[in-house]
Amino acid sequence: MLPKLALFMAAFIWGSSFFIMKDTVDVFPPYILLGFRFTIASILLSVVFFKKLRQINLDYIWRSGVIGLFLFLGYSTQTIGITETTPGKNAFLTAIYCVIVPFLFWAVDRSRPDIYNFMAAIVCISGIGLVSLKGDLSIGFGDAFTLLGGFLYAGHLVAVAKLGKGKDPIIITILQFGFAALLSWGMGVTFEKFPTQWETGNIIGLLYLAVFATAVALLFQNIGQKWTHPSAAAIILSLESVFGVMFSVMFYGEQLTLRLLIGFVLIFAAVIISETKLSFIRDIKKRASNV
Repeated sequence: MLPKLALFMAAFIWGSSFFIMKDTVDVFPPYILLGFRFTIASILLSVVFFKKLRQINLDYIWRSGVIGLFLFLGYSTQTIGITETTPGKNAFLTAIYCVIVPFLFWAVDRSRPDIYNFMAAIVCISGIGLVSLKGDLSIGFGDAFTLLGGFLYAGHLVAVAKLGKGKDPIIITILQFGFAALLSWGMGVTFEKFPTQWETGNIIGLLYLAVFATAVALLFQNIGQKWTHPSAAAIILSLESVFGVMFSVMFYGEQLTLRLLIGFVLIFAAVIISETKLSFIRDIKKRASNV
C-alpha cells in the first residue's frame, strides 16, 4: 500500500507543478528558473545522501553528464513551451514520452516495439492532433516546444536505461541535477535577464518546484517503483497528466472544450496502452474465469 501511495504522491506533485510553473515562469525566465530548480534539488539530495558521494568517480561523472544533458534539454523545452500554452496542454503533450520511448529503444537497442506500442502511437497521434493543431492544421509555438520536450524526455529515459544500468540511481540523480543546473545557469546568464522584482508567492512557487516537484517527487518515484509491479506503477504515474489538467482548471482557469477533452483522453489512453500492454484487462478476465 505504501509504495503505491508514494507513486500516487509523485504523480500528484508533478501534476500540481504545471500551473505553478506557469505562474513562476512569468517572473523567472525559463533557464534561470531551471538553474534555481536543479541547484536546490542537487544540494538537497547531496545533503540527505552525503555518504553516497564518496562513490563518485569519472565513470559516474561522464555517464551523469550525458543523462544530465538530456534532462536539461527536456526540462528547458517544456518550460519554454509552457510560456505560450496552457498548463493542461503542457501536461498532456509532455506525457507522450511514454509512447515514444519504445521506438527510441528500437533505434539504439534493436528491440522492436510490439503491437501495443504501435497501437499506442496511432492513438497518441490522434490525441495530439486534437489538442495542438489549429483549424489551418498549424501548431502553436508553445505546443511545438512542449512536444519537443516530450521527445527529449524520452531520450532522457533511454539514456538513463543505457548509461545508468548497474549504477546507484541516487548518485546518478544528484550528478545529473548538477550538470543540468550548470547548463541552465550558463544559458540563463548568457541570454536572460535576472528578475529584479518578485513577490513572496513567486519564491514559494520556485521552492515548491525545486524541493517537491524535483527532489521529493523523484524520491517517491524511486521508492514506489522498487516495490510495485511496473504495469501498476505506470498507471499511477500517468495520472500526472490528469492532475495537471485538474489543477489547471481549478487554479489557472483553463477552459476545457470537447475537442480538448477528447484529445486528452486519447493521449492518456495511449500512455496506458504503451506502458501496461493492457495487462490489467487480461488480469480481470483471468480472475473472472477463476470465479
